[in-house]
Amino acid sequence: MIPIQTYKGRRVAVFGLGRTGITAARALKAGGAEVSAWDDSEPAREKAIAAGLDLDDLNRRDWGDIAALILSPGVPLTHPKPHRMVELAKAVGAPVIGDIELFAQALNALPSRRRPKIIGITGTNGKSTTTALIGHILRSTGRNAIVAGNIGDAILAQDPPRAGSYYVLELSSYQIDLTQSLHCDVAIMLNISPDHLERHGGFDNYFEAKIRLFEMQAPDGIAVIGIDDDETNACYSRLRRERGEEFVIPISAGRVFARGVFALGSRVYEALDSASVPLVDLKQARALPGQHNAQNAAAAMAAVRALGVGGRAAAEAMKSFGGLPHRQEVVAEHNGVRFINDSKATNALAALQALGSYENIYWIAGGRGKDDDLSVMRPGYENVAKAFLIGEAEEAFAAELDGRLAYERCGEMASAVRAAFAQARADGAASPVILLSPAAASFDQFANFEARGAAFAQHALQLEDSAEDGEAVESVA
Repeated sequence: MIPIQTYKGRRVAVFGLGRTGITAARALKAGGAEVSAWDDSEPAREKAIAAGLDLDDLNRRDWGDIAALILSPGVPLTHPKPHRMVELAKAVGAPVIGDIELFAQALNALPSRRRPKIIGITGTNGKSTTTALIGHILRSTGRNAIVAGNIGDAILAQDPPRAGSYYVLELSSYQIDLTQSLHCDVAIMLNISPDHLERHGGFDNYFEAKIRLFEMQAPDGIAVIGIDDDETNACYSRLRRERGEEFVIPISAGRVFARGVFALGSRVYEALDSASVPLVDLKQARALPGQHNAQNAAAAMAAVRALGVGGRAAAEAMKSFGGLPHRQEVVAEHNGVRFINDSKATNALAALQALGSYENIYWIAGGRGKDDDLSVMRPGYENVAKAFLIGEAEEAFAAELDGRLAYERCGEMASAVRAAFAQARADGAASPVILLSPAAASFDQFANFEARGAAFAQHALQLEDSAEDGEAVESVA
């Protein structure tokens, strides 16, 4: 645990007692703060009590002595309207921050020689894979790398920072909204597309939250930015003018330029110290299929090269990367039919990336719909043999697919898996893929995308072959 001494001897409110909230409360107590912790959910309060926290109903207490509010990233900060706790904090002039800001404050209190390197990754899609890939490369090349933030354990649950370490942080727009002083040595913006618009009050506010990661950097911080979107390309041009070329590295999954890191097809090229040279063919990295992963690989390569890792060593490490659960994860295979869990694809663009990575797809899609335009997925339809629809978004998806793609309404996961498997066997296509890539949130039928992916894998493994050999579907490690 990282003790937080910023508020030693002062009272701090912690609202939202999930994984990060409980850890933040414990870290503040370890640093000498008086903690008033609360969650409106009774199960969350029970977990907090089991973790050793004393609860204090923030709805009923006087806020006059509150020095700061530590807010869970999932609690509305500004839109659709500020949560009541946010309004109470503002009324007494208490800053509203998150656990990433507490971590940043702990780092900023250290002498510069004792500070670890910080790599922050944001963007709409690809954050988790890029974060994990950077951590893998750093560890594979002998460095002490801690992967945290919006992935893995809470940041404050890690060991206290020390010189020579690397913290690789996946950062959502919600987390950045609650952060003011995180100075990333390398800050990465992968891409941008409309997402979480209700939470941010529109696309402009969402994008502004993302690019604040660059604004918090020191003048000598390295910015790595994808230039395949109009908005991020414009941001790159501005950063280059403000900082100078040596502090801004462009990345792309299809564009060639004189300086930066880019991918053409499955090959990743570096053009940093000299003319462009190919470093790795991602066909040798089985966990990184598709053009979107080419961008992720380019971003990871740019980041680790900026941190002093050799290009060839980084390329070799990429080949051994095992991927992440729920991100184009092969969970079962039977008689040539692969079952691929891409439950993390909760928006249309993320699902499009998966549709572009395979052929002969039997696509399971749906859940709780978002506001993004489903039509952006149309370029991927040519790879889909048939869609199998589930959840609240079933009607909206059917309307989008009608006349464009064969589909079947299945309602829930078990029916969709059975129907997709039966159709794949009946069609007899070469190397068929049953792909869960929902393009929707999971909360209509599941607690989260992890639970949805686990259900898909479970149903895939429970299927029994109806052919004469009678073999069951086998798990893929």
